[in-house]
Amino acid sequence: MFATLRLTALAVLLSCGLSLHARADAARPAQFAEQQLRDIATRFPGRMSGSPAEMLAADYLRQQFSALSFQSDTRQFDTSYIWHDGQGQPRRHKVTATSVIAARAGTQPQEILILAHLDTWTPLSDAQAQRNVGGLRLQGADDNASGLALMLALAQRLGALPLHYGVRFVALSASDASQGGMEDYLARMSAKEKKNTLLVINLHSLIVGDRLCFNSGVHMPGAVRKQTSQRALALARSKHIAVCGRHLMKRDEAVVNPFDKAGFPLLEVTSGKGFVDEKAPGLQRARSAHFPEGTVRHETDRDNLAYLDRWLPGRIARRMQESVSILLPLLTELTNPQK
Repeated sequence: MFATLRLTALAVLLSCGLSLHARADAARPAQFAEQQLRDIATRFPGRMSGSPAEMLAADYLRQQFSALSFQSDTRQFDTSYIWHDGQGQPRRHKVTATSVIAARAGTQPQEILILAHLDTWTPLSDAQAQRNVGGLRLQGADDNASGLALMLALAQRLGALPLHYGVRFVALSASDASQGGMEDYLARMSAKEKKNTLLVINLHSLIVGDRLCFNSGVHMPGAVRKQTSQRALALARSKHIAVCGRHLMKRDEAVVNPFDKAGFPLLEVTSGKGFVDEKAPGLQRARSAHFPEGTVRHETDRDNLAYLDRWLPGRIARRMQESVSILLPLLTELTNPQK
């Protein structure tokens, strides 16, 4: 109990200094997003499912969403993962993960669901821990403070607009290390909630890849693609922003988002290699000279602000600017469609 009280007190102290961002940067969504990314990565490293850092980050996000006029709360759920010791023997570790759900209703019951995973990588073996893959020092600046920061920037603007269709943000934990966070959220959705979900947007690892990518899910109808992924590409072209995107195919289904598998129209927003090819095989990955294909992207010494600022100077600010420049007008159109 005393540990919980200390965590709560620390969360309050942290949020007192950070919650002012919601008002101070009201006219600058891209700068607001960059500052949020840096705050989350710096103040809450090691956001592994069930960790104290995850709990503190979740409470901070909840308060930020509330300050931005969203009804916000946390949700806990039990999950587990398999750990392999030095002899390769598997052991199951149980954890209680904490997600954040923030919603703002529109005049109609339908809504758009926007996801970004909250947790950083949990080491799955002694070998990963020794190589600094995941763990307490991993800032997760790209994966996935970038997605969380963009969510808050979008909420900053959408919280001030009248909405025809509502918006629901979910900062979802237990998404890394195969802990089933998305599956748990899906299982808890009522039949009514599923019926009223018009679109799912997943924000993930927006910084390192060469370009932003807007990929439409396997099950997204052509008419919805025109309004979402294809519209995003058109907005990017109009603003002279180089992006990529494709329609995922059945052959990709083993690695796509569980919401896509469940039949929801899905827009994946991530970063990857710069190409636009609806028929190109394989998914775009967030890779570059600093995260080449085959490199473990959860390395503590790479996915941090110091490394990104040194080897990709200015990338964080530019990518946040590109992201909000495309997604803010897109979501404004989708939440308030012209009659």
